Amino acid sequence: MSTLPGITISSLDYERLSALLAGEAGHSEVGRALETELDRADIVEPADMPANVVTMNSRVRFHLGNGIIRELTLVYPRDADGSPDRISILAPVGCSLLGLSVGQSMDWPLPDGGHIVVTIDGISYQPEAAGEPHR
Repeated sequence: MSTLPGITISSLDYERLSALLAGEAGHSEVGRALETELDRADIVEPADMPANVVTMNSRVRFHLGNGIIRELTLVYPRDADGSPDRISILAPVGCSLLGLSVGQSMDWPLPDGGHIVVTIDGISYQPEAAGEPHR
């Protein structure tokens, strides 16, 4: 994919992620990629977030270019407790999910020099749509 898909991020997620990146997390390769994503995102108020967009703490179903299908909750690093149903925003695939809407794909670089295509299939829970934007 030569052009990046448009992404939308809530102002609350933007503030929290910017604070995260102001610390040590901002010096990692994924942290720098996340900062680039934040810089190009359309920022909206939580109440204005479309229900089909992946936000922090969303439960998202997606597939990878290699055919693997997953359903995970996108979480902040402090909430990535090692359970198999959570993925940190600071994991390469986790970072690629943020701000995409259902049906969008993102070609994401991996630390080993490879890349993976991530496609959003559905969102079974989004805090903003559930009226819980501060979750």
